[in-house]
This record gives sequence, structure tokens and C-alpha cells, in this order.
Amino acid sequence: MNVSYQWLKEYLDLSKVTPEELADKMSRTGIEIEDVSIPETGLKKIVVGHAVEVVDHPDSDHLHVCQVDIGEEELSQIVCGAPNIAAGQKIIVALPGSRITGNAKIKKGKMRGQVSNGMVCSLAELGFSEKVIPKKYADGIYILPEDAVAGEPVFPYLAMDDAILELSITPNRADALSMRGVAHEVGAIYDQQPKFPTFELTEDETDSVENYLKVAVENSQDAPSYNVRIVKDVKVAESPMWLQTKLMNAGIRPLNNVVDITNYILLEYGQPLHAFDYDQLQSKEIIVRQANDGEALTTLDGEERSLTSEDIVITNGSIPVALAGTMGGLDSEIEDTTVTVAIEAAVFNPISVRKTAKRYNLRSESSSRFEKGINLSTITTAGDHAAALIAELAGGTVVAGTSSQSVLEIKDKVVSITLNRINRSLGTAITIEEVKAIFDRLGFSVLEKEGLFEVAIPPRRWDIEIEADLVEEVARIFGYDNLPSTLPISPAQPAALDNKQRLVRHTRRFLEGAGLSQAISYVLTTPEKATQYMMRESKATQLEMPMSEDRSILRMNLLSGLLDDVSYNKARKNKNVALYEIGRVFYKEESQVLPIEEEHLAGVLTGSLLEKDWKGQPKKVDFFVLKGILEEVIASYGLTEDITFVADKQRDGMHPGRTAALYLGEKEIGFAGQIHPLAAKAYELDETYGFELNLQAIVEAEKESTVYEAIPKFPGMTRDIALLVDETITNQQLVDLIYKKGGKYLVNVRLFDIYQGENIEDGKKSMAYTLSYLNPTATMVEEEVSKAYDKVTSALIEEYQVVVR
Repeated sequence: MNVSYQWLKEYLDLSKVTPEELADKMSRTGIEIEDVSIPETGLKKIVVGHAVEVVDHPDSDHLHVCQVDIGEEELSQIVCGAPNIAAGQKIIVALPGSRITGNAKIKKGKMRGQVSNGMVCSLAELGFSEKVIPKKYADGIYILPEDAVAGEPVFPYLAMDDAILELSITPNRADALSMRGVAHEVGAIYDQQPKFPTFELTEDETDSVENYLKVAVENSQDAPSYNVRIVKDVKVAESPMWLQTKLMNAGIRPLNNVVDITNYILLEYGQPLHAFDYDQLQSKEIIVRQANDGEALTTLDGEERSLTSEDIVITNGSIPVALAGTMGGLDSEIEDTTVTVAIEAAVFNPISVRKTAKRYNLRSESSSRFEKGINLSTITTAGDHAAALIAELAGGTVVAGTSSQSVLEIKDKVVSITLNRINRSLGTAITIEEVKAIFDRLGFSVLEKEGLFEVAIPPRRWDIEIEADLVEEVARIFGYDNLPSTLPISPAQPAALDNKQRLVRHTRRFLEGAGLSQAISYVLTTPEKATQYMMRESKATQLEMPMSEDRSILRMNLLSGLLDDVSYNKARKNKNVALYEIGRVFYKEESQVLPIEEEHLAGVLTGSLLEKDWKGQPKKVDFFVLKGILEEVIASYGLTEDITFVADKQRDGMHPGRTAALYLGEKEIGFAGQIHPLAAKAYELDETYGFELNLQAIVEAEKESTVYEAIPKFPGMTRDIALLVDETITNQQLVDLIYKKGGKYLVNVRLFDIYQGENIEDGKKSMAYTLSYLNPTATMVEEEVSKAYDKVTSALIEEYQVVVR
């Protein structure tokens, strides 16, 4: 919110406080000031001018030659192209040598042969944003009041010498979304009670609001208080200068005196109002209700809206004329011909207003205040003040009475707190008298008995409800700078990683050493991607109010997020990608409110792990590269149970012939393989391999103790064996049998060759292994190795009918 320093001075004595000092003090007491700006900064030599004579330029169809009084003995000639300039006007003149917005310098010159001693300025050329320039002057120059004195600086007339404080309001301090709310806050800081000017509301007792309309609210939860006043004989015109400048400095565009008054009240009280053209309502009743599905309303922005039953609408008894708390209807807007005005002052359901504003993208000053809350004690006061101002500035007559329906009970809220609680929370030794003085500065009535404070909170501070809120208020006004600085006292705890943390760190180092890079994907994803590559059956956990459909479901796998990351890289011509991620997936159980969180490890490889260089061409990754990385990292965990790879032809999204399920003992803990070509195509990927493991199961699994052994003193021996086997027999089957029959000195079995093709009959394959033997206590002899080797050969022939080559 933008707060005018000069406007604030109307309520408080700030003669000894500069805008910068005020901003610093407010920032240190709870409301952050993002910026302090003075609109006239950077501008100079811009004065009031009086257009004495205006004639058309002889050599132009749109320029005018003006004789302007700028407070000097002689008139100054200025050429101007504004379409709305006319003789007798008070205008804004930039003198030769002046600076306008953008640091542009104005010089004497000629325009099509005519001398021009300066420039007639629009508001945009003084730095005003297009969105706040009055619509009447949007395409031309701004006309100053008749009492403006020629030759005087223009900045005081436009309130450009004011300091504008930009407040960053947190949702809990919506009371500061009004000038009166800010005045109470500043008054508490400087120990002053703000003084608000009174207004006099004169009603026409010969006429009653009952002659014009009656209001009704179908559901009091939609509008707990709804009030309408009638002002007749109104003359819609341009607002006075003081009103326009206050609105422009607050970032609001002036329109006309009636609408500007409602916006002025919005800024002063924080109470949104709406003004209807009474005659355009074409009814003597207003009914507040929920809209019917598909009901139409054309709003003030000219857009026709198809409403839903979640919207609250103001109707003339039959058709909607406004969206409650959000935007009025086009058919009942205030126009130049309006003579009777209906002023609405109400409070609407904040949740409904927020949903409506979001649904139609109609976030406004009014809707933001209804969403965060308003001062319920000033609803009717704000409406009365608006009626009085319309009578004063638009020549209207206020009809006696208010048509109202309200269920509100306005009273102070009482919150109790002890002195001990305050001092214990803040670490202070504040006295009872100091606390009472702070509550008095805040404008809170307080009763104290033996250190117990019963504090009456006025409705203007609806954010205060519990003890902690009062502690915060005392701390703010006492001064955060005055609170003692102490370090927390806690017993020292030895720092150490738990088993899970150690395993996760080890996994990261291992995979990064293998050439993979860590990725962090979104936890929220689409409904389709959330259910891909799932490792267990589960329903999805959906957000109630997601920001978008793409981020609406908690993920139940990591692999789909990594595939998105790889697709992102490939789209940017990075074809060699190797990523891993360690994170949580979320499963939903009907018996539990919160989802079950399970730690997973996933990875994706595509392209090559090596770059092309002078040593040769890179080799594309395949299933065996992926399997090798997994085998090595799993082997480093030291699990007591074996990890086995079992062919998996049924897993959705994976290639049926190049995918394996991973088992820890008898329990499935993951899978690895090639992404199905159709799934890869959906992600716009080439041949891609991926894996996902239940890391939580690995963390919880039993592990062997780490035993350090000396380097063997005795040499080992090796034997190579080449086997001709059926192509249906897997490497794992052969390796298992070799280890089983290889004897106690067999320490390693390594496959070093597979061959199918010429000189090998169909349905067969050749597989060659190196068997390594080692006796750690003695030198091995030929007879021991030969005997163990023969047992392996015999077992292979008997079990799988192999041919030893």
C-alpha cells in the first residue's frame, strides 16, 4: 500500500519526524517500508502557466501556438500539440532548461517555423503512470484549478512534493491497509492518539430510503452486514484537485467525483464501497444471493462473465448487477447522466471473494481487503462519510435512513495475559506500568490485577486473538532493539551422522564418481506422471487448491521427474545426460490422514557417459552399463542378503525385453532397464535407461560389519573356461552354479566374452569366464585348483548340458 506522508500528517503531529525516519521506525516495529519516494525528485523548473491566447499553427493541422503567462512581465510563446488545450486554462509548463521525466532537458526551439519557449506538459511527462492519469486527460494535457497562480512551482498543486511510503503489508496486518489503520500504528510508535476529522451528515427528513429500495440477504454467511444509502440530485463531475492527487499518489485513477469518493473512503477506512446508478437498477429491491450456474453478468471491464454457484452476487431482485466484493456491473455504473446514487457498504465472505477474484482474474483493491478482513465497526460509518462527501462535492441530497440487513455483533475482544508470560517470552524485566503504557499507546483498554492483564482489543485489530499476539505487540512497541541479546542454553550434543545419512552421502559420492549428476525435481506433478513407474499400489494425494494442474499431485515415483529433466536437457541440444535423484515419494493409505513418505533412489542415462576425444569414439550406454553401476553401488552397501536381478516383462513404461526387477532376498526393492520406446517418445527422448530403488528398504536392511583385511601374502591362480550353452540360459544361472561348486578358494567369477554368430549353431551362445582362486594362508598348488575346476566343469555339463570348448 502507498501511504501519503502529508495525508498522515492530517491525523498526527509529525513535524519533528522526517519521512525517512518514519520509514525506519515503522520497519523496526513490524511493518516493513520498502521504499520512500518523492514524485518531484529529478524534476525542476516546472511551473503553473496561464494560457492567455491559443491559435492554430499556420503550417500544421494539429499544433497550436500559445501565448502563456508564466508569472513574468511578458507572455511566453509555446507551441503545443495537445488536442484539449484552450485559452483561459491553467496548465503545466516546463521552462527552457527544465528537466522532465527520464531526465529529458527542455530547450528553446522552433516547431515548423514558430518559436517555442518551453513545453506544455501532460502528467505522463512528469512521471505519472498511465494507469493513474485521469481518463479525461489520458490523451492530452492536465488542466490545473482556476485558483492556481501562474509562475508558481506546480509540484505543490499536484502533491508531488509529498513523500510516498510503500508499505509491505503481511496478511495478518490488514488493518494497515487504510490510512486510519496506519495512523493508529504510527500513533502507537510515537505515543500519540490520532485525531480524525469529523464529518456532518445532513439528511432530507422529508424523504426516506424506504421509498427507494429494500435490501435482503438470502444467506447471512455470504454477507453478515449489507447496507445501502441513497443520495439524490447528484451532479457527476470532475473531482476537486485535493481528492485527485490523493488517489493518484495511492495508485488509483480518478474517474469522477462519486466514484473517487468511494475510492477515497476505501483508502481512509479500508472499507470497500460500491456506488450504483439507482435508476439503472430498475428495481426497488436489492437481494444478495449466490449466483446460479451459467448466470451472466457484464462487469465494469466490459467482459461478460458466466457465473457459478460459488459466486456471491448483488441483484436487483432478479438479475445480477455486481459481483460481491470484486467488481460492479457495467449496466449500473456511475455515468455523467447519473442523478441518484445508491452507496453499498458491506462485508462479504472472504473465502468466496478470494475464489471469485481468482476465478475471473479480477484481483482489486476491494477484493484484497475483503479477503484479508476489514474493520467491522466502521462499515456504516464509512458509508455515511461517503454520503456526506457526495452531498458536499456533488451537490447531492442524502435521503434519510439506511436500508440494512446485519447479523454482526460489534464488541471488543478480551485477551488475558500475565506479566510473567510477557517477560519470560521476551527475556525482559518490563514493569506493570510499562506494559499498561504500551497497551494505552496501542489504544487497548486494560484491567490489571496482581500481574494479570485483561486487554480489550478493539475491532480495528482483528488480527489479535491469543496471548502470543499480545506478546508481539508489547515487543514491537517496547522496541526489538531494546530486547536483550542472549544465546540459547542447551546441552551439547555430539555431532554424528545416523545410518541413513551415511548411506545417502555414500550413494551420492559413488554415483557422482560414476559420472552421474544430482538432480532435484518437483515433488508436485501431474496426475498422469504421478502414477507412472509406481513400485506399489496407492491412491494419489491431491492438493485441494493447486496453483496449476501440472503441480497438483504428490509424486509416487522419482523416475518421471528425471525423465522431464532429461527431456529439458535434450531440447537444449545436450544429448549425453546422466542424472540421479534421492528423494521421497508419497503413498496414500485410507486409514491415515497424512501420506506415507518413502525414500527412493532413481537414475536416468542416455547418450554416452564419455565425451568424444582423441582416444576414440564414445560408446552409448546400454542395459549392462546401468546394471554395472547398480551392482557396484549395491555391493558397496555390504548387505547380508543377496541382490538379484530377475527379468521383468510386465512393468508399465519399461522395455519388456530389457528390464529387470531387483530383489533383496525375497523382497522386491526396485527395477532397472530401458524406458519403453513409446514412453521415451512421449518425453521426446532417444534410447534411454533408468532405474528406481526403494532406498528406505536398503537403509533398514541388515548389513555386514566392515572388516579390514591385510593384502594377501600368497599368490592366487586363475582358470579360463569357455562354454557353449543354450541361449535361454542366463549368466546368473551359470555364475551361481560355478560359485556353488567352485570350492572354498574360489573368490571371483568374471564373464569376459559372449559370442553368437558364425561357427555357432542356432539357439546356442558361447560364454567365457575367468575363475580366480586364492588361499590366504598358503601358496596354492596345481592339484587343488584342477580338482575344484573339474568339479565346476562336471556340474555345468550335468546341470545345463554345456559343451566345454
